[in-house]
Amino acid sequence: MPARNQAALDFLLTRRSVPAKTMTGPVPSIDELKVILTAAARTPDHGKLEPWRFIVLQDKAFERIINEIKKAGARQNRPDDQIAKPMPHYTNAKLAVVVVEGVDPDASVPAVEQVYSAGAVCMALTNAALASGYGANWLSGWFSHDATFRKDALNLADNERVAGIIHIGTPKSEPSDRPRPDIETLTSWVNA
Repeated sequence: MPARNQAALDFLLTRRSVPAKTMTGPVPSIDELKVILTAAARTPDHGKLEPWRFIVLQDKAFERIINEIKKAGARQNRPDDQIAKPMPHYTNAKLAVVVVEGVDPDASVPAVEQVYSAGAVCMALTNAALASGYGANWLSGWFSHDATFRKDALNLADNERVAGIIHIGTPKSEPSDRPRPDIETLTSWVNA
């Protein structure tokens, strides 16, 4: 049996995402980010398919993302308040990592398990950034599911989707905690 890692367990029991619109710089250096991405890539991946990849957004990339969100909103005839809602996440953003899901429909591993692997990468990436001393938040948004947005903003292939956009930075203030799930009401114990 592996040795208990109390520090890791304490981290997982107290981790909190930081609202993206409340983050600023500094952000991880390239070398720090490579460590965070390496940790994220140590995710369950049945069949060793790596059904995901990373796109690192920095600097002026956020201007393009904002413009493409506006275009997606107009295409979808969304109300102005829906189009405006994600803007604070990108207006002052310094760094975000897009986790791109790319399911291989011909693989022996079911597509749903490939999707789960991409989701696990998002969670691992968020936790690795938090464990590295930065703030992090896993977001997506209505626009990330728009095929034209995915193509024009991120140059994704037809079989690729956004699993998550992980914002990373320095929190302006300590985030407050939120109510957590009641494990007793969510757990069934099966003994026979």
